[in-house]
Amino acid sequence: MPELPEVETITNRLRVQVLNASIRDCDVRWRKSVATPNADQFIHQIKDQRILSLSRRGKFILFQLTYDVLLIHLRMSGDLLVDPETNSIDKHDQIIFTLDTGQVIKFNDTRKFGRVWLTDDPESVVGKLGPEPFSEAFTPAIFFDALHGKHRQIKPLLLDQSFLAGLGNIYTDESLFDAGISPRTISADINAPTSERLHASIRKVLLKGIENNGASIDWVYKGGGFQNHFRVYQRTGQPCLNCGTPIQKTVIGQRGTHYCPNCQPFPGG
Repeated sequence: MPELPEVETITNRLRVQVLNASIRDCDVRWRKSVATPNADQFIHQIKDQRILSLSRRGKFILFQLTYDVLLIHLRMSGDLLVDPETNSIDKHDQIIFTLDTGQVIKFNDTRKFGRVWLTDDPESVVGKLGPEPFSEAFTPAIFFDALHGKHRQIKPLLLDQSFLAGLGNIYTDESLFDAGISPRTISADINAPTSERLHASIRKVLLKGIENNGASIDWVYKGGGFQNHFRVYQRTGQPCLNCGTPIQKTVIGQRGTHYCPNCQPFPGG
């Protein structure tokens, strides 16, 4: 699933390619891709609206249009591609937006889990998301208080989008390794210096991901280079780059989790 750095990369690319273009037509090929309104209303309502700005909130891409906001969540296998013309449609292009520039924006989604929303109230979709990792309001002190307001294993907690927006499996594993914290650690047991270290690691790892245009993983998202900088993710059995201990993989909160048992010891053994 594309995470914050991948979604940020896609958003930045789209901003260069389609900003100020108008949507002249829309073809919804997989009607269930439209979460709200219904597909027919979506097609009617989005026509002739201009793309005024693009932004990201968590893993959502937001198109500010003339009257509404188009929100897109890529989920497991989604991507947004811009082509200069309409003669290269793929069988997995679930929604096709034709622009007045002659370009087309293609919402390509092999597994069909991705969703789009068209609304004048974007908070109805993203209002329950937690803070952005790079927000000025997301301070180490606020993070520490949030950790102690929960009593959960740190790995599943960081994946909870209502706690912190944008992190997924890759960047959570990498952040915990960078901070030297076991993914099994209970959040309320994390002291202030360790919390501050994790806060810095999250920002550091995400920024590194953005600088490398995200990570290219399997067939889901291609174009990034952060996979060349993985220190634990998908390195099961390989020596830790810090200490040489073989990287281990386990399941925590129903998610595959990569860690170094030496650099990330579980408190209490």
